[in-house]
Amino acid sequence: MDSIKKTNHFVFQTYLRQGIAFVRVKGTSLWDEDGKEYTDFLAGIAVCSLGHCHPKITEAIHRQAETLVHVSNLFYTMPQADLASKLCEKSFADRVFFANSGAEANEAAIKLARRYFQKKGEKNRFRIITMEQSFHGRTMATLTATGQDKIKEGFYPLLDGFSYVPFNNIDALKNEVDETVCAILLEPVQGEGGIIPADPDYLKAVRDLCNEKGILLIFDEIQCGMGRCGTLFAHELYNVTPDIMTLAKALGNGLPIGAMLATQDAATGFDYGSHATTFGGTPLATAAALEVVKIISEETFLEQVRQKGQYFKDKLTKLKEKHSSVVDVRGKGLLLGLEIKVEKDKGAGFFVGELMKKGFIINGIQDKILRFAPPLIIEENDIDRLISTLDSLL
Repeated sequence: MDSIKKTNHFVFQTYLRQGIAFVRVKGTSLWDEDGKEYTDFLAGIAVCSLGHCHPKITEAIHRQAETLVHVSNLFYTMPQADLASKLCEKSFADRVFFANSGAEANEAAIKLARRYFQKKGEKNRFRIITMEQSFHGRTMATLTATGQDKIKEGFYPLLDGFSYVPFNNIDALKNEVDETVCAILLEPVQGEGGIIPADPDYLKAVRDLCNEKGILLIFDEIQCGMGRCGTLFAHELYNVTPDIMTLAKALGNGLPIGAMLATQDAATGFDYGSHATTFGGTPLATAAALEVVKIISEETFLEQVRQKGQYFKDKLTKLKEKHSSVVDVRGKGLLLGLEIKVEKDKGAGFFVGELMKKGFIINGIQDKILRFAPPLIIEENDIDRLISTLDSLL
């Protein structure tokens, strides 16, 4: 029984998988069981931002696996300490809580925001406002926080205390704020919602509102952070800082790790025993993530991301000018979306399948948006090949 048949027989059928089993990867290339090579424009959904099997990451994993893999968070380890220190050095934050995934990082942020006010005796402040079309995870709290009804189907009743407003609409947000709100949670660039960046003045207006009302501001940078948008953190594009930020995906370049970062003030919401995880911040995951942060945070590296992102976006914009079936091009850095007119059976899935036949891995969102989130080391000639193929399909 091959891997596809075995998976279909024994694994829960919760994923609509493509009919490919990958056996080997390197850089921006993947090879299937038949030896066919594919160029990666998805990076495991914005995860393998330094490409596959990056030598420095591989070396860090190998070195750490030979010395210390797990001892639990009842003890100290240097890889976790070094990573926390580096993340704080490179960000607004003073404290880091390590988790295993983006959903867990967001779960921690939700709990921290509520407990921050309850510790201060403000037990009526528990409500969190999120954005329509947002995506924050699949746990009960994070799917409740997610502003997409399809994510919630079959899981009712949901948690109390969440409300939703249109993204990039500051008036709608102001109208929803009252004395029960403890936090506003949003993605600076919505990922699963359709690759929608915040408007230039929107995040500043949200920050001002939070300052005025004493509300915590949480940025979910799980998909758009870690260099993906051309700065280490997406909110740096807007010169706005949150009180709490969540990271995951690219942080481990393939190893499962999430992180919640917070200011010292916001961090006072947690104390001994208030939140915990068995595997969060293991020496193995944090050793790999430390190398990721070192590489991605280099300004020369980020400048290359910005240049390649602009190059890619310009090429996609030319396709829009050429083909009436292209509705919009949007995104930041190397997180880009191409919205298409859905005609008959030719939605996003059609293009995903046809590009796969031609040796390119992308994916579709909401059946009308092609998402491009390649490894940040992608080369311009790879972009040119993809654009040429997509041009012919359009």
